[in-house]
Amino acid sequence: MEPLTSKGKYEAPRHGHLGFGPRKRTRSHRGRVKAYPKDNNKLPVHLTAFMGYKAGMTHVVRDLERPGSKMHKKEIVEAVTIIEAPPMVVIGMVGYVETPRGLRSLTAVWAEHLSEEAKRRFYKNWYRSKKKAFTKYAAKFADSSNDVARETERIKKYCSVVRVIAHTQVSKAKIHQRKAHVMEIQLNGGSVEQKVDFARAHFEKEIPVGSIFEQNENIDIIATTKGHGFEGVTARWGTKKLPRKTHRGLRKVACIGAWHPSRVMYSVARAGQRGYHRRTEINKKIYRIANGADAKSGTTEYDLTEKTINPMGGFPHYGLVNEDFVMIKGGCAGSKKRVITLRKSLTVHTSRRALEQISCKFIDTSSKFGHGRFQTAAEKHQFMGTLKKDL
Repeated sequence: MEPLTSKGKYEAPRHGHLGFGPRKRTRSHRGRVKAYPKDNNKLPVHLTAFMGYKAGMTHVVRDLERPGSKMHKKEIVEAVTIIEAPPMVVIGMVGYVETPRGLRSLTAVWAEHLSEEAKRRFYKNWYRSKKKAFTKYAAKFADSSNDVARETERIKKYCSVVRVIAHTQVSKAKIHQRKAHVMEIQLNGGSVEQKVDFARAHFEKEIPVGSIFEQNENIDIIATTKGHGFEGVTARWGTKKLPRKTHRGLRKVACIGAWHPSRVMYSVARAGQRGYHRRTEINKKIYRIANGADAKSGTTEYDLTEKTINPMGGFPHYGLVNEDFVMIKGGCAGSKKRVITLRKSLTVHTSRRALEQISCKFIDTSSKFGHGRFQTAAEKHQFMGTLKKDL
């Protein structure tokens, strides 16, 4: 065998995954669902997705239940993300027919009343508009022409896929925005007639996140990643930096291809947009679903201190979570306040890890702004005593 000399190797693994190309800014700020779980008409009718807003992160302590692992029955610390998810409101439904070229929307039926935050989504400039959206459609309900009933029957007769149109209650989240996010959410389970009846029964009604997901469930997160603008090849693709004395810069790719073919191939690392891409992360386990206003939303069986999920001083760049929230394991794509789409998993989970029952022993609520020492304001007051500002 030839000894390895200092001249280096003649080949190396490529830098950066080509499966995520083209690395450009996503068209949709909201994470769009491209695939839904397979329908099973033996199950009751249920929604398959939801939307929430990323509040921030904290960590939890729990006992690991993983026979065979060295950490089995031992305490572990895990990072978790808090996603605030106020109830969504159903404002319509869409029926799809199957064609040789995929699904085609047949017709849509809307609710009689739409809230202002939902109507804002249909306008580019709300305050200068006449705010006439859906006024003619709402008149159909008072009319005896029965257009709405006819379109509902068409969906029952011809469609194979039914999706509800729902919007977030963005005013209840802390993102200082008045325009709601609207999405189609597929209904699975039951017959088409049952799906349509379910959708009509829920028009103008709130649907809480707890009615769709449950604790210990594995879900998928669809979101737009944090944007970093125009970046060079070293940060964007992770290519090796050139030697220090390189002429005209060293954060470059030395050779961008052979003489022939006389063009630059798509697989060569180049500078350009990094971040603000749509990404789907699968199998994020739900550790807790609760309400942030509940005085014991941060309490556990072992830590009986009465505290909410909010850290001291609130979540940085977000504020206080006062609505329903979902706590998922690990991080998730996007910056604070970004809209996150939660979707039911596309697969049936059978592994021991996926079916593990989670029981948190401790949820950290110390300040996330600096080195937080105290879990609650009462604990801080007990340690510090009466301060000048308290007088």
